[in-house]
Amino acid sequence: MKLLEGKTAVITGAARGIGKAIALRFAAEGCNIAFTDLVINEAAQETEKEIAALGVKVKGFASNAANYDDTHKVVADIVKEFGRIDVLVNNAGITKDGALKRMTEDQWDAVIAVNLKSVFNFTKAVQPVMWKQAGGSVINMSSVVGVSGNANQCNYSASKAGIIGFTKSAAKEMGVRGIRHNAVAPGFIITDMTGALPEDVRKAWESQIPMRRGGTPDDVANTCVFLASDLSSYVTGQVIHVCGGMNM
Repeated sequence: MKLLEGKTAVITGAARGIGKAIALRFAAEGCNIAFTDLVINEAAQETEKEIAALGVKVKGFASNAANYDDTHKVVADIVKEFGRIDVLVNNAGITKDGALKRMTEDQWDAVIAVNLKSVFNFTKAVQPVMWKQAGGSVINMSSVVGVSGNANQCNYSASKAGIIGFTKSAAKEMGVRGIRHNAVAPGFIITDMTGALPEDVRKAWESQIPMRRGGTPDDVANTCVFLASDLSSYVTGQVIHVCGGMNM
């Protein structure tokens, strides 16, 4: 039996990168996938095809995760299409890095809206569905910099730290209905964005990691499978670091 057989997951920002890896990994475990991204372009359509090839139901939805009304509409559309929501992965996120002394209000607001408000928006929209089902797993994508901070990332670090506080609070509120909330804190993960870094910068990062390598999107996805499945049925309110020992 596959670990997520018969479940339906909503994954935000999943047309590429870590979100796509999570969607594919979930699908391989028998999970039906509703994924969102700002637009359903060719990349998103390709992701949809790759997921469908694994024999599960899948549909991509255009959604601005930072918009409250838009989020509630897309969740209603997903419930109409799939009938239920067992897992929510709040993965949508952006960076607009810069030194605090030069950071603009727009840079701050955009990152907080996409990274943190989106978690509120989707969790709020999905909560009544999971409450009625008396069960569900919400997985929020934080970051090691949400725990330890990072220079030139005050906005990003604040958003990811906020996700941790939100996760713990929601876990305390909703545990009574069997709804679990956990956060994943990836470290230095090799994606298109980090892969574009100069080799000396990448090696400097890797030298600080006890395992001496960057993580892969699959490393993050495997942890999410555990949190989405019944293997973690007594795990809630936790922050799981996927960072090769970068944060201990």
